Amino acid sequence: MGTSEELRRIAMTPAARRALAAAGRLFYDRGIHAVGVDLIAAEAGVTKKTLYDRFGSKEQIVVEYLADRDERWRAFLAERLDAAPPAPRARIPVVFDASRAWMSDNGSKGCSMVNAHAEISDPAHPAHAVITGQKQWMLDLFTRLARDVEGLGPDVADRLGRTLMLLHEGALVAHGLKVFPDPVAHAREEAEALLDEATKR
Repeated sequence: MGTSEELRRIAMTPAARRALAAAGRLFYDRGIHAVGVDLIAAEAGVTKKTLYDRFGSKEQIVVEYLADRDERWRAFLAERLDAAPPAPRARIPVVFDASRAWMSDNGSKGCSMVNAHAEISDPAHPAHAVITGQKQWMLDLFTRLARDVEGLGPDVADRLGRTLMLLHEGALVAHGLKVFPDPVAHAREEAEALLDEATKR
């Protein structure tokens, strides 16, 4: 995600939180373009004027929806990484395990960032930086975890980080498409195989 200077956020009142919760459900289930401000207001039990007074625009509601989801995912993952074994080699599969658990509870339609990017490809849209920033954060995470694995040179670790990120993101897309059962578990197995191969060199 971008810096606080790059990304404007709003202070949340109780009414704004209700609106954000309603918008999050609707955007994820139906798509961002398909959901209007009137529907969000009705679902949240607030007036349309309240929405505009608090958020200013639908675009800002989208920013808050994606940023909130990203923040919750990062906290969810951090808890699991904090509880993971300290060995760097053991921490990478934990990311896949966390994604599998998250998808079970929060992601029947796949990755919210990928889904949003299908609708928001314009870099000038204020939510675009949230989407691309979240994916950059995931790449940085996998790269950092790979660099911590003993015996991997920097070039090998960086390449492994990119490959792990591709496995992870592909699994999230496959999960949303439901093309075969449990793609995140499959991606985890492939990640383990890649780690085994890389550490044998």
